[in-house]
Amino acid sequence: MTYVPHPVRYSRMTYRRCGASGLKLPAISLGLWHNFGHDTAHQVKREICRTAFDHGITHFDLANNYGPPPGSAEEAFGGILRTDFAHHRDELIISSKAGYNMWQGPYGEWGSRKYLIASCDQSLKRMGLDYVDIFYSHRFDPDTPLEETMGALDHIVRSGRALYVGISSYSSAKTRQAAAILKDLGTPCVIHQPSYNILNRWVEKDGLRETLEDLGIGSIAFTPLAQGILTTKYLGGIPQGSRAAQGKSLNPATITPRAIESVRALDAIAQARGQTLAQMAIAWVLRDGKITTALIGASRPEQVVDCAGAIGNLAFTAHELAEIDRVSAEEDINLWARSSAE
Repeated sequence: MTYVPHPVRYSRMTYRRCGASGLKLPAISLGLWHNFGHDTAHQVKREICRTAFDHGITHFDLANNYGPPPGSAEEAFGGILRTDFAHHRDELIISSKAGYNMWQGPYGEWGSRKYLIASCDQSLKRMGLDYVDIFYSHRFDPDTPLEETMGALDHIVRSGRALYVGISSYSSAKTRQAAAILKDLGTPCVIHQPSYNILNRWVEKDGLRETLEDLGIGSIAFTPLAQGILTTKYLGGIPQGSRAAQGKSLNPATITPRAIESVRALDAIAQARGQTLAQMAIAWVLRDGKITTALIGASRPEQVVDCAGAIGNLAFTAHELAEIDRVSAEEDINLWARSSAE
């Protein structure tokens, strides 16, 4: 059956300007980090993407190594583009990234010009695209001159492979350096992708939010739900099939009694606001407008619907914010600390 998008999808979502650029992004974006590899049925992937678009989520975020196996998420999304979104390409923002290990040998990861350009070409081929809307340096490379990495991003735009470029998990200081290089090259950095949630506030401690505002760079916060911790999923222990149970980027040791106690208290605050915990966690990330969009993941279409409902209440009272700070103050779950500390 031919997919027909929901006719009022754009009234279901709010859109925010990405920094000082002309690009607008939905307040909630969909990431294909998990559940888009060979471990998930393709029909489920299609339903997740359809549901997202039906709710006005126009931004689909990928990376070369998403799977498993690496590359399979882009291949799956390429199939969805052909079968479901073929007539809607100009309504979509599609992003990809390169920085983590993708193929064997010395040229298969980090930030060299050779790796970034080759990876971008591979990503385009896997998705069947002429260009992506945003291409990122996925992580700072301490062993490659920043001028080379940013020069590769500039070339990717000038060669027509991408419309915009961004960086991910760069510290505030490295962000300023990278942005200055790109500005001189004439290809501005339009977006930064940091991890950020109630339990992981490194961007506040690092001053990154203020840096992005000062430079006119937008932001997309990934793991706003702390890999599912900021849902009710783990309140009764580690369920079978969860990321923690499967070892998918979440160490089970992170699910400590103290963390669960914090999550229970946060859930009580969310209930008092008339929101699910996931909705409140996303609303908190988006609360003051300094974060352009929250990047969610999903294993079922119903999770997309729940997360999209967060935009119904993004306002917090001073008391609510103080309570959230109080019950979460001792947690600091940052799985990308090494990259952002370089």
